[in-house]
Amino acid sequence: MMFDSMKISIRNGRLIDPASGIDREADLHCADGKVLAIGAAPAGFQPDRTLDARGLVVCPGLVDLSARLREPGDEQKATIASETRAAAAAGITTLCCPPDTKPIIDSPAVAQLVHQISARHGLARVLPAGAITRGLDGGQITEMAALKEAGCPVLSQGDRPIRNAQVLLRALEYASTFGLTLFLQPLDADLSEGGCAHQGAVSTRLGLPGIPEAAETVAVARALALAEQTGARIHFRGLSSARGAELLVEARRRGIRASGDCAIHQLFLTEDNLHGFNSNCHLLPPLRTVADRQSLRVAVAEGAIQALCSDHQPHDADAKQAPFPETIPGISALETLLPLALCLVAEGMLDLPTAIARLTTGPAEVLRPDLGRLTPGGNADVCVFDPAETWVLSPETLVSHGHNTPFLGMEFKGRVRWTLLGGRMVFERS
Repeated sequence: MMFDSMKISIRNGRLIDPASGIDREADLHCADGKVLAIGAAPAGFQPDRTLDARGLVVCPGLVDLSARLREPGDEQKATIASETRAAAAAGITTLCCPPDTKPIIDSPAVAQLVHQISARHGLARVLPAGAITRGLDGGQITEMAALKEAGCPVLSQGDRPIRNAQVLLRALEYASTFGLTLFLQPLDADLSEGGCAHQGAVSTRLGLPGIPEAAETVAVARALALAEQTGARIHFRGLSSARGAELLVEARRRGIRASGDCAIHQLFLTEDNLHGFNSNCHLLPPLRTVADRQSLRVAVAEGAIQALCSDHQPHDADAKQAPFPETIPGISALETLLPLALCLVAEGMLDLPTAIARLTTGPAEVLRPDLGRLTPGGNADVCVFDPAETWVLSPETLVSHGHNTPFLGMEFKGRVRWTLLGGRMVFERS
């Protein structure tokens, strides 16, 4: 990705960089795509542009561990251009896209195509997750080393769990050899098959096929046992239950190399939101109980769950206009990632530096440790937002092609003013 050589100073903002423990008013100076200095500018430094961030928060560009961009293959839903534009407007500078594109990212050629398209638009850093198995069919494992060489920092099955434990074991052994992290969806394929809602009182009342909590806990327990045996590093992409988070904590205490994230909407929505059969609340994993939501919030606050992600899944209108069980799961969520995190701050669940850590250093440690931080000599990926600006999420304010979100009409507090990718301005709110 090419960057211009503009020199930028961001002055008078509240600079929060969880990686270095900085939380104070400080100036940030960038040149040649890198962070040049924090605090006083180097002698003789003359910026081409100065941004006055008085009253604003300056932090690392956000890192999102799961965002479907729909290209290649589903361009009627969205494109890399449209969704990286939405990411830039949301302060997100790095996106990891799952491998379930068309064609699937199971070969170096497809991975390189994604890199080439995203580099052409230059609005966000797109890091494709390579497929664990060929065609995501859960059978034959891919050439993991070749995918890593082609720019896939992690491997994933998207939302298609591996049924065969022997295949998963071989994949973990292979991944461990090459120092690759496997993203695993904590969902048992058999226990979840045919379900569209959390199995409980609400699904029973509404007559919806249920997905039991055990679908998550069985998958988590199996993966942890195999990770312990192989020494591989695994990351649970999308925890949704209290018990799933507890199993992760217990495993980490035993030294298993495991981490986890949850989609931020799981910290706000529950199975109760399914009343009225709102298809925008059809998710995988499903929305679970109020108790699960509270436990996930605590796990995020305590760092047991180290990352929050959007789990962005833009759909065209038709995908959500069938009877609830027949609709396609997923939320268009890039542009609510930061605002919902700020809601957690307003509610007292997180302080602001912790919220930013879950959106920057936490996911970066899983994906690529050099991201999600503001370090002199490091990438000048910067998000500047106004924590006091109020706005309403509407079809008119959404930049993403996907309008499938249950948060339409909600008033948020906190909005991105500027986004820099490698020192280059990729978003500016007028």
